[in-house]
Amino acid sequence: MAVSMLCCAQSSHTSVFEMKNHKQPASVSKADFEPAHPERFAAAQKSTWVSIFINLLLTLLQVLGGMFAHSQALMADGLHSLSDLLSDVLVLYANRHGNRHADENHPYGHARVETAATLILGVFLAVLGVGLLVAAAMRLEHPGALQAVSPLGLGVAVFALIAKEGMFRYMLSVALRVRSQMLVANAWHARSDAASSLVVVVGIIGNLLGYTFLDLVAAAVVGVMIAHMGGKLALEALSELIDTGLDVEEVAAIRQTLLNTHGVRGLHDLRTRKMADNALVDAHILVDPKISVSEGHYIAESARHAVLNNHHVLDVMVHIDPEDDMQLGHNVKQLSRPELLAQLAQRLGEENFRGNRVVFHYLDGRVDVELYLPARTGDVGLAKCLQSRCDELVFDDPLFRSIHIHSNHAQICPSDALI
Repeated sequence: MAVSMLCCAQSSHTSVFEMKNHKQPASVSKADFEPAHPERFAAAQKSTWVSIFINLLLTLLQVLGGMFAHSQALMADGLHSLSDLLSDVLVLYANRHGNRHADENHPYGHARVETAATLILGVFLAVLGVGLLVAAAMRLEHPGALQAVSPLGLGVAVFALIAKEGMFRYMLSVALRVRSQMLVANAWHARSDAASSLVVVVGIIGNLLGYTFLDLVAAAVVGVMIAHMGGKLALEALSELIDTGLDVEEVAAIRQTLLNTHGVRGLHDLRTRKMADNALVDAHILVDPKISVSEGHYIAESARHAVLNNHHVLDVMVHIDPEDDMQLGHNVKQLSRPELLAQLAQRLGEENFRGNRVVFHYLDGRVDVELYLPARTGDVGLAKCLQSRCDELVFDDPLFRSIHIHSNHAQICPSDALI
C-alpha cells in the first residue's frame, strides 16, 4: 500500500536548484553557461574579483615591504595574502561550476562543487599555516641573527589591516545576502587575515621598541591562525561530504512542519543531509490506510511543499506509509495481488468474483479485503450469505484479517467481533 515519491524541488527560494527531470532549457547550448541562480552567481563573481584585486595589491606590498623592512611577520602575512589570491581563483571556479543546472549525471545539481572547493582551500591553508609556524620557530633558534624592522614595515602592516577589515565587511554582507556557504567562509577568511595583520602590527611595534624577537613571534602566531582556520574549513566541508545531517533544532522544525500537514497522522524515519547551502530531506509519513492512492499522493505533495516553502531545503522525498512499519514490520513478504485473488477464490470456492472490483489493504502483517458485487436481482441475499461465509473464514485465517462484501443495494458488514 505504500506510495513513494521523489519530490523534485521547485520553490520560490532563489537558492533552490532544478532537480531531476528538470533539465536546462533546450535553447541553451552546452557551450553557453547559464547560472541556475543569476543573482547569486553575479554577486559572488563581483565580490571575488574585488578580493582578487585587493589581495594581489597586498601580496606585492607585503612581500616587498617585508623584504625591504626586514620583517618576517610582514612577509608571512604577504604569503597569507597570496594564499587568499589563490583561494579566490578557486572560488571563481567553484562558483561557476557550482551554479550549473542539474543534468543527467548530477540530478541534484552541482552544489557540492562549492563544498569540494572549501575542502581544498581548508587543506591548503592548514599546510601553509604549519609551514609558516615551522619557519618562524627555526629562525627563533638563532636570536643573534634577528634584525630590527624598518618603520616602513609598520606603515604597510597598518594599511593591510585596514584593507582586510574593509574587505571582510564587504564580502560578509554579500555572502549573507545571497546565502552562500563558500562566500561566508571566504569572508571570515578575510577577517582572519585582518586579525593576522593586527598581530603583525603588534609584532612590528614590539620590534621597533627593541624586542626584536616579537616580529618572529608574530610570524608564528600568523601561522597558527592560518592553520586553525584552514583546519576548521576542511573539517566542516568534510562533514558535509560524508552526509552529515542538519542540527537538532532544524530537524525538529522540519518534523513539526510535516506533522502540521493535514492528513499526516504520524512521522518516522526522518533523515536530512547537507548539500552546500541547502539540505536534502526524506521522511516516512503515516496516513489513513484506507484512503485512495491519489489522496495519499496529494497529502505527500502538500507535505513536500510545506517543507520547501518554510525551510532552506533543496529536495524532499516523501514515503507514504499506511502504518508504522518501524514497529510492525514490512509487508513486502506478503502475497502479490494475483496470488491473493487465487487464495481468496480457493477459500470461498468462488471463481465468479474475479471480474469484480477487489481492494486489498496490507496491514499488520495480514490482508483486509473489500469485495464489490455487481447489482443483480437478489443481490442482498447473496451478499449476506457470502459475508457470513467470509466472517467464518477470517476468524482464524493466517492470511486474511477481514473481508467486507459490498453491493449496490447495501454494504454488508461483518460482525463487530471480527472488525
